[in-house]
Amino acid sequence: MNKWPKIFGAAVAAFGLLGWNGNAAEAVKIRAGYLPSAEQVLYFIAKEKNFFQQNGTDVELFRFTNSAEGLAAVKAGKLDVGFFGTAAPLAFIAKGADFTIFGGGGGEGAALVTKPENADRFKDLKNLKGATIGVVRLATGDIVFRAALHESGVDWRKDVTFKEFDSPAVVLEALKKGSLDAGILWIPFYTLAEKQGLKIVKYSGELLKGHTCCRQTALSSEVKVNPEKFEKFLLGLLDAYRFYLNDRDETVNIVAKYIPIDKDVIREDLYGGHLQVSPDPFKKSVVQFWGFMKDANYIKSDENIDARINTGIYAEALAKLIKRDPQEELWRSLEKEFRNGEPELHIKTN
Repeated sequence: MNKWPKIFGAAVAAFGLLGWNGNAAEAVKIRAGYLPSAEQVLYFIAKEKNFFQQNGTDVELFRFTNSAEGLAAVKAGKLDVGFFGTAAPLAFIAKGADFTIFGGGGGEGAALVTKPENADRFKDLKNLKGATIGVVRLATGDIVFRAALHESGVDWRKDVTFKEFDSPAVVLEALKKGSLDAGILWIPFYTLAEKQGLKIVKYSGELLKGHTCCRQTALSSEVKVNPEKFEKFLLGLLDAYRFYLNDRDETVNIVAKYIPIDKDVIREDLYGGHLQVSPDPFKKSVVQFWGFMKDANYIKSDENIDARINTGIYAEALAKLIKRDPQEELWRSLEKEFRNGEPELHIKTN
């Protein structure tokens, strides 16, 4: 007779732990790739606060040093999702990769860095003629600065030497040693560079305000077959986004577990105004970025890029959150922002 209350209580406890979206046996396994950057904050929060699990996914995170390596893993089927810059998946698509962008995460977050004696001169991009600039292959910030050079009348293919490296850490070391005139770094590396005596010349957001960076990218074939899988994934990121907005101190502590640097640097990068965080796919901005890449002669393609950006999954995720928690103003605010669309992107050269 006494066994039923115990069994019932255990069952209730189990369901409470499983979250609102089903039982643990139904959790969808997802392998997701990321970069060691504060821009990946939504991944870190969703993992540490169990938002992935609560929304029906079992996510395993894999770290990469650059977007090219990570997207190669997505293309080979070794990853289900890649959280990598805008430029990289678009460059892969231009070469025939079967990719679809279905969500966002970060924007801006890159900068041109140099030694103090060159800082004032390089503020005018035309003065980069003859310079050697260190970049990480297929980094979004790299493309922003090449596009800005193109708009300012500088032929980046002939007038500037771009030297590609595998990681921003290697670019930073080359800058400190003096083997580069300038380098394009993403967070936290440009903040670390400044603390080590180098100077930030321009932020990418000063040249292309509101540009997208890291996007959620998957194989198009997988997105078509199982959109619910990626919807659950975005639900975890959306819950993480709310946490990012509401709990800065714990957010900084969480990021520090994945990027073991000074927490003041992390806080500055996350909330200092040069990084945009949002899970919105920002389709219009990605399409415009595709145009900048083509105009700057970085890629050549007749691909209809609109067809490679799926906004329906994000819309469905928002609709579910509004239904789940109708009193939460954030979800309605994001839905309104999504429906209204984004402003035009404009390149500034000075």
